[in-house]
Amino acid sequence: MTDLTNLTVAQIRDGHRAGDFSAVEVAGAFSANVAGAKALNAFIVETPEHALEAAKAADADRAAGTLKPLSGVPIGMKDLFATKGVQTTAASHMLEGFVPRYESTVSQKLWDAGAGMLGKLNLDQFAMGSSNETSWFGNVISPWKRNDGGNAALAPGGSSGGSSAAIAARLCPAATGTDTGGSIRQPAAFTGISGIKPTYGRCSRWGIVAFASSLDQAGPMARDVKDCAIMLETMAGFDPKDATSLDLPVPNWEAALSSDLKGKTVGIPREYRLEGIDPDIDAMWDAGIAMLKDAGAEVVEISLPHTKYALPAYYIIAPAEASSNLARYDGVRYGLRDLPEKAGLQDMYAATRAEGFGPEVKRRIMIGTYVLSAGFYDAYYTQAQKVRTLISRDFSAAFEACDVILAPTAPSAAFGLGEKTADPLAMYLNDVFAVPASLAGLPAMSVPAALNREGLPLGLQIIGKAFDEQGVLNAGLAIEERAGFTARAEKWW
Repeated sequence: MTDLTNLTVAQIRDGHRAGDFSAVEVAGAFSANVAGAKALNAFIVETPEHALEAAKAADADRAAGTLKPLSGVPIGMKDLFATKGVQTTAASHMLEGFVPRYESTVSQKLWDAGAGMLGKLNLDQFAMGSSNETSWFGNVISPWKRNDGGNAALAPGGSSGGSSAAIAARLCPAATGTDTGGSIRQPAAFTGISGIKPTYGRCSRWGIVAFASSLDQAGPMARDVKDCAIMLETMAGFDPKDATSLDLPVPNWEAALSSDLKGKTVGIPREYRLEGIDPDIDAMWDAGIAMLKDAGAEVVEISLPHTKYALPAYYIIAPAEASSNLARYDGVRYGLRDLPEKAGLQDMYAATRAEGFGPEVKRRIMIGTYVLSAGFYDAYYTQAQKVRTLISRDFSAAFEACDVILAPTAPSAAFGLGEKTADPLAMYLNDVFAVPASLAGLPAMSVPAALNREGLPLGLQIIGKAFDEQGVLNAGLAIEERAGFTARAEKWW
């Protein structure tokens, strides 16, 4: 029998239905991998008992003929999703020990569909970061290594670095992620997997620890495009508990998957051709254009003229919303409480927040508080929101000439842990290609397309019109089939 941990979500689902193996066998195989990969630090909490319980139920449902969409499939859950009875920390000391009495809407949908949970996955603290180096629980280490013979530990991307590393290392077949400014797509590109950020509002935000509410969006990460479609069908849907949730039917994205792009037009944004970009990235992009032409698409050049303002606007809007959202962590109701001797209420607030938040979170809170202050609100926050509107209009105009947009996911392959931590601006620039789609609330996906000269994965990004996840998935499938990306990290952990 093929090693069960090498199977995709679709293969596990279909194999279990066919009786090729039991769900208990699958859960046991993945739980063993999780237990043997502690060196990667991908999981904050391991829950093999949850996976086993769901597996036993799946086997019983198969015997009874009452299988669910994800029966037999164990997954990883990013530790930003509240899970009833299981510690939820957002990778922060502030929430260490917090055990919710409720379940996030997205995770509940997955459990209702028959999935089991292998554990809670590590991330950048409060989802703030691009390298998974800001977690209170330590860095996640990518399973990939450069082919130069060195031992440099590489970043798995962020903030969903635990999710990307776990999938790439075969610790789980799929995982949840969240994307505020690229936090599904960039880690997917760094580790050679697929991940999609759906249209803002497709997946409920209820029960997800908030970073920037107008940008945060849950989405799936998995080994291939089909698995992302399968996961997204379960995760998406209207939720009356979330005011930003889209009241739209959930399409059958898996059944409609097609790599035939005849009659479709792909836009190539000239503004994304950055001066001095890594030649491996440019070569991959050109190869991706050829792949989509081969799939039958017409390729045209488009313009997104306000692209250069996207990153500055994002790093005003996102910290501003973070400053507001994180004000609730005060040491009063839940989580950490630091109460100095003979301290008053204000002293407790200050001590708790000083101890509970990491440096990157504090940096963003201070930036956000500054741009929202009375003297600077109009000069910074209001202007950034105007720029956001212009960026959204750019996409609307571009989509009059094309159906989807193709660009690199990130400006480089995975970098070494510690290489960018001393320069926050250099770290922020890693999101340059991902942020515009987030500001516009558009669906966008990363698929692995090539290896660079150091043997590390590179990803291509497809951006679609609002609500057109199908077009994004289909273009991703066309690239996946033609790129033939089968490389995986050589086990060292």
